[in-house]
Amino acid sequence: MSRQIKLIWDFRGPASAKTAEHHEIHLKEYIAIEKLPITITGFEIQNEMYAIAFIVVTDEHMIQLRDALKPHRGELYL
Repeated sequence: MSRQIKLIWDFRGPASAKTAEHHEIHLKEYIAIEKLPITITGFEIQNEMYAIAFIVVTDEHMIQLRDALKPHRGELYL
């Protein structure tokens, strides 16, 4: 089984929650346009000044998506 990797975009400031929520919409659009077999996306509000948007990919798609979408960081998804 391939490893799953969570690609993460960090957003800071008072509008971070709305920005992360909106960024997830663009991630879903990209998945649909590219016809990728990816089903896990989301956004999380950490506090009033920090939120993240993310997409979970497998090893085989990680390089392509990293280069195209330029996430801020990544971590193993368990």
